[in-house]
Amino acid sequence: MNFDDRDRPDHAGHRLVHVRKVTSYTRLDSDTRVSYLGTIMTIERLRLENRVREERLRRGWSQEDLARRSGLSRTGVSAIETERLIPSAAAALTLASAFSCTVEDLFSLPRPAPEGAEWAWAPLRTPCRYWQAEIDGRIRLYPVEATPLGVMPHDGIIQQAGAVPHERGGADPETTLVMACCDPAVGLLAAELARASGVRLLALPRSSRAALALLGSGLVHIAGIHLAPSEHPERNADIVSNELGTGYSLLRVARWEEGITLAPGLQISSVGDAVRSGLHWVGRENGSGARQCLDDLLGPSKVHRRVASDHRGVAEAVRSGWADAGICLRLVSEEAGLDFLGVRQEAYDLCFPTCGAHDPRIQGLLDVVRSLSYRKALGELPGYDSNEAGELQHVN
Repeated sequence: MNFDDRDRPDHAGHRLVHVRKVTSYTRLDSDTRVSYLGTIMTIERLRLENRVREERLRRGWSQEDLARRSGLSRTGVSAIETERLIPSAAAALTLASAFSCTVEDLFSLPRPAPEGAEWAWAPLRTPCRYWQAEIDGRIRLYPVEATPLGVMPHDGIIQQAGAVPHERGGADPETTLVMACCDPAVGLLAAELARASGVRLLALPRSSRAALALLGSGLVHIAGIHLAPSEHPERNADIVSNELGTGYSLLRVARWEEGITLAPGLQISSVGDAVRSGLHWVGRENGSGARQCLDDLLGPSKVHRRVASDHRGVAEAVRSGWADAGICLRLVSEEAGLDFLGVRQEAYDLCFPTCGAHDPRIQGLLDVVRSLSYRKALGELPGYDSNEAGELQHVN
């Protein structure tokens, strides 16, 4: 039996084998060395995925609570959750008993991602967690990023560049819907979609034109866009036609109010006063509906020292004193406790390929957006008008 250079004999001549991520050493005698070493090598190579922390947080328990219910120490619970310790069979059984679930619900060996799965875009770093979804018969892997939905369970992980991605037993790619949008209220849609049809929504934060680019590349199912002011509601369709061509449909979600968010106490009562007052503005990225509104107010040549990537980024910049004013939705401004001056209403639509209308995930989306419960909840948000929610327009 060959040992690697981490093995060394003790004073009695026994081998001491260091188990990865375990801080103690285990003495192996000549009778047990082979079988135990085989177990160690398997664990080193495959890693054990565990969902202990996820299950504990879902129940609102502290580590101390779980330790008391399972009979393990709090230190042991912490080590298992952070994968510094691989639990024994007895520890795994006690944890499963504490959660009233099976051991398989808590622990599993990672599986290779489905054959032929491709990255939607390359991970920026490794290790990298990812989500997966099926689009046009192909499995796409999406590097985990911050979303308006908060921290979402990942489907797998890749440990290093060039390595084989491994699943952790996450959601079914065929029941995952990928949307690129900047709607701060997309959590309502995700919750209703999961409840009504069991579809998981991945909401990737992107500006309107960036979302359309992803849709045109076949990397998302849905693009959320708001580039049409109320007086020109056809503009969303015109932009889709110009950038993607025909064969797409627009599902109306809402008309929402976009305007100027202001730091409290500025005593500015009109849009004209805000434009003329020499305020420090936070900008928005090119291709966003907010940037379009900002350029209409201040002119496209205005240079902004700070640029926010979404509506909440604008509100945070103003709330934190980095800027006096910016363009965002009324909902976000009021959530942040800031003053707001309405500039215009915009049509917010979801764009998808018309040929995908029979996909059960798209059908589920249509049903939810047209449902009374979703329209009522959306219409109660500041600045959202859901009276037209569910209307469908084809881009010819």
